[in-house]
Amino acid sequence: MVLPLLQAETVETGVVDSDVFLAGYGAAQAMPGPLFSFAGFLGAAPDASGTDGLLGAAIALVAIFLPGALLVIGCLRYWERLRYNPTAQRVLLGFNAGVVGILGAALYDPVFTVGVLEVGTPALIIAVLAFVALNSWKVPAWAVVLVAGLAGWVLL
Repeated sequence: MVLPLLQAETVETGVVDSDVFLAGYGAAQAMPGPLFSFAGFLGAAPDASGTDGLLGAAIALVAIFLPGALLVIGCLRYWERLRYNPTAQRVLLGFNAGVVGILGAALYDPVFTVGVLEVGTPALIIAVLAFVALNSWKVPAWAVVLVAGLAGWVLL
């Protein structure tokens, strides 16, 4: 759910270039932890307003983490009751399914459509080989990212 939000608020508004967005997304996928840290990268990227560097990163991180933190604080007193409530558990399963669908859509557009289809056949080959390396050959993600990045640098 975060990636479409970040794309809509940065790329579609012209704050961050699409290439910078995709490069940062690729780097964020190579690091452990939530995608929320990608917001810090986008905040640090130069933009038309001149807000960049540490100040932009700090503003972006506060903006992306604050709503979730406030939600957790607000629900904390009800957590024990909700935790074992069958209806709440089913609702959370529905939310999880929705998030998977949104992530699939975000993988397709912009990552696949811009990062693979617009670049051409070499990018598609790199993407397929990276997928096979991760899922079939069980190569560590950091190694796949490094090799795919090197292949992209050489071939693209």
